[in-house]
Amino acid sequence: MTEIICADSVTVLDARHRGNVLVGGSHGGIYAGYLAAKAGVRAVILHNAGVGKDQAGLGSLAYLDGIGMPAAVLGHMTARIADGQDQLARGIISHVNEAAEALGCRVGESCQDCARRMAGAGQWQGSAPAFGESRFLLRARDGEPQVWGVDSTSLVRPEDKGAVMITASHGAIFGSAENKPIAGPPLAVIFNDAGVGADDCGVARLPALDGEGVIAATVGAATARIGDARSAWESGIISHANALAEAAGIMPGDNLEAFADKAIARGQGA
Repeated sequence: MTEIICADSVTVLDARHRGNVLVGGSHGGIYAGYLAAKAGVRAVILHNAGVGKDQAGLGSLAYLDGIGMPAAVLGHMTARIADGQDQLARGIISHVNEAAEALGCRVGESCQDCARRMAGAGQWQGSAPAFGESRFLLRARDGEPQVWGVDSTSLVRPEDKGAVMITASHGAIFGSAENKPIAGPPLAVIFNDAGVGADDCGVARLPALDGEGVIAATVGAATARIGDARSAWESGIISHANALAEAAGIMPGDNLEAFADKAIARGQGA
């Protein structure tokens, strides 16, 4: 029997999710869709993350239509991103792909009703379409910490200690999963604010990172594609900053070159 399973992130899927309907706390960008497909879920409901630049928060929908997987996203003001249980309980569908529409899924229905319809889908066949590199060096200057781009915070490594990490993940705290300290920790980190959303969830991690000694800020969802760290670096504009970032002179309206420069100057005692 097909189950409806909640997860706060598509980065933690395992064998029990295969063949079932996933209500995943992640944004609805292509990278999240790729991870859901890679895990073999039958159908998926994600979070539209404020839709954002180039409609990146909906990117998984067309991507998953390519393999016949039903997919939908929830309105960002209807439920918290990174909280699968909250999404199942109060989320409202904002967009569906063609495969989901064929099952009767529709805009405006509850997440619960949409998930029940998806449980009647046949299992799609094949493999997840290839996805390009998701971790890359953005800037390296002599005598300075490196600036790295990662399309997901899950790709931050212990060896990133002291680096500047430009992530394309949302800035939320997970609803029920263990909220581990950020790997490294880096000197500074960027997230996408995912439209801020219900209960200001998209920026909730910023004050928590003050406690970890990490300079942290978000870029506005309308200024950079969520799930795309290169987009964040190239066009992202700071929307929110934690206390350590503010102490470094980082403020809303800064671009990410300025964010990196100010964070590095603070870290070097300037």
